[in-house]
This record gives sequence, structure tokens and C-alpha cells, in this order.
Amino acid sequence: MPDPHHNASADLEWHILLGPLPAGAVPTRQPVAPPEVLASPTGWAVAGWEQLVLHLSAGPAGSRTSLVVLDASGTLLSASDGVLYRMGLNGSPPPEDCDAPCLIQQESVGGRFEPDGSFRGTRWRLVAEDPGGVDELEWQSARSEPSPADVEGLRRVSAELIRRAT
Repeated sequence: MPDPHHNASADLEWHILLGPLPAGAVPTRQPVAPPEVLASPTGWAVAGWEQLVLHLSAGPAGSRTSLVVLDASGTLLSASDGVLYRMGLNGSPPPEDCDAPCLIQQESVGGRFEPDGSFRGTRWRLVAEDPGGVDELEWQSARSEPSPADVEGLRRVSAELIRRAT
């Protein structure tokens, strides 16, 4: 799998998996299910559960999305952090034209936090070369167990999202 060696620019330090969140960014808080599901006979199972979501755009360079799910008592159930990087084919800054050929890389870590404090999750890394003008890309993917540093980073990002949402 190609390795584009993405490096966050100094002005977008947050545009890195499990990196610090930008100052002033506040997640949205919403129920995990729409009202019609919550009103259904099975809606009680997730009543009061909330998700905190932070979407960040790096313009043509990509994006980052962080998500936390809390139960009705505010206990952290699951979380994920994902980053999309878009760059020139030779690793240069991304072309401004969104239809221009480029290299796309996605990285994510996510899963559930168990009551005993353990974490059950997955780390993904996907890479595709976009020649421009195609609808479907050929992705190369690698799935792995999150490292202890990944889990600690996800806990740190989750705690910060919860702190900022209150």
C-alpha cells in the first residue's frame, strides 16, 4: 500500500488522527436516534443516549470527524476519530481543483469502551489514487488492532469532546 507520509501543516495541527482539537471547536450534541425510533416500541433501549460529533474541514486538504456516544447517565460507550487527507500525487499540497488527480488517505480508530475499562475497536488505514473524473476508486485497506497509544489518544479526544459539550 502506498504511504503518502502525510504531515499536518502548522496551521492545521488538528488535521491528524487523535491530535489535539482546535481551540474553540464545539461538538454538536444530538440523540443517537431520530424521534420516530425513540417513540417506537424498541426506542426505550437508546432513550437518553446522545452523540457528540465534531466535523472539521481542512478545505481541499481533507477533513476530520470525531464522535462520542454516551448513554443516558453520561457514561462513555463508544468513540471514533477519523481523518481524510487529500494531497497531490507526489505528496505535494492538494490541488485546489477537486476533480484534479490526487492521492487520498483515510485513517480512523473507533470502537466501544467496555464497563471493565477495556476497549474493543479497530484501526483502519485506506489509500486510493484518484486519477480525476472517476466515480469509484480502488482502495487499498489495512485493518489492525488499535495500539495502547491509539486507545489513550481516543480516550483523550473523547474526554475533550465531552468537556467542550458541557
